[in-house]
Amino acid sequence: MIKKAIIIGAGRGRRLMPTTVDTPKCFAEVGGRRLIDWAVEAFRGAGVTDLCFIGGYQIDKVRRDYPQFTFRHNAGWEHNNILLSLMHAEDQMGDGFICCYSDILFTSDVVRRTLQQPGDIALSVDTLWLERYQHRTQHPPDDGEKVTVRNGRVTRVHRAIPPPEAHGEYTGIAKFTPAGAAQLREHFARAKQQYAGKPFREAAVFEKAYLILLYQEMIEAGVKFAHADTPGQYMEVDTQEDFELARRFWGKS
Repeated sequence: MIKKAIIIGAGRGRRLMPTTVDTPKCFAEVGGRRLIDWAVEAFRGAGVTDLCFIGGYQIDKVRRDYPQFTFRHNAGWEHNNILLSLMHAEDQMGDGFICCYSDILFTSDVVRRTLQQPGDIALSVDTLWLERYQHRTQHPPDDGEKVTVRNGRVTRVHRAIPPPEAHGEYTGIAKFTPAGAAQLREHFARAKQQYAGKPFREAAVFEKAYLILLYQEMIEAGVKFAHADTPGQYMEVDTQEDFELARRFWGKS
């Protein structure tokens, strides 16, 4: 049973200004709790109690308020992106882990579904994603990290997937068993060696790559990615509009 969660929270969250003027994005409050508190509760409810936080912007405030976390510091957060940020916790991956972005809301049920999905790697996928996007004028469906699937496997994860063809949206939550974690680390090392300082897929430079770009590289190399579907029970808080929507709707149904 996986007990380790890695929370990726190094970035500033400029699209959530002015909320993030002087606080980490994960400190934004919804329903009287910070985003990070909702994540801790969701993981704990699914039996995941060993939490590693990858911080950058305002990391000292997270260290102060959450001394129970293990911390990894992405000091170069202004010059890299989610993929490199996650790999700052490479030493935490050996026994398997579940990871998430720090700017999302999700329930314990979403975590359980992901952990219970057979396979060494499983992506959590919101199949009701388009219902959320009806309210999101600042974040169009074209910008979503969408997935296509076939026979229980993810066949593509990419923003450019046309919405009608998408099975759902990747929530930012993913499970890796020890074997899955080894595959992730192996493919990251190979890509870094080949592309460091150079363009990598859609990224202008490898260091600025999103995590899903490595996922797609792995899928095309034959690595199996399962999908753990959730009909909602998830929201992204990327913009000020998302923040207001979360305050209106999260936990109301």
